[in-house]
Amino acid sequence: MRRRALASLGLAATLAASLGACAANDPIGTDLAAQPVRIVFFEDDSIALGPAAMAVIEDAVAVARRYPLAPVRVAGFIAPDPLHAPTVALSRARAEHVANEMVRLGVARARIQVQGRGLAPVAEIPLEARRVEIRIGPG
Repeated sequence: MRRRALASLGLAATLAASLGACAANDPIGTDLAAQPVRIVFFEDDSIALGPAAMAVIEDAVAVARRYPLAPVRVAGFIAPDPLHAPTVALSRARAEHVANEMVRLGVARARIQVQGRGLAPVAEIPLEARRVEIRIGPG
């Protein structure tokens, strides 16, 4: 039993070292293709970041810091609103606000590309359309 526990610990240590080495051996982030897109949601007509949004941003920052040469793309979207004309300015303001938080948390501003995309391509649920997508890595 003790031998199995020691073998498991050894395997876990080897796996952890291998995973840690991935970032060191892959500084531009080609392994980031498997990373999910991080999504920050917003209330209607707002750029305010709540606790859930900050948790997503902090997670993205942790990945970006592991891959210091990988580009970071931040794209803002808005929901269609029958009472207001679509505005790219709000989607851009949301993306800029997220990018500024990432910079405040330690990501170099030069790495971050910000884009206001305007209306979300799929807006079946308004909250899903009021978002900023954070993509880390090439492509």
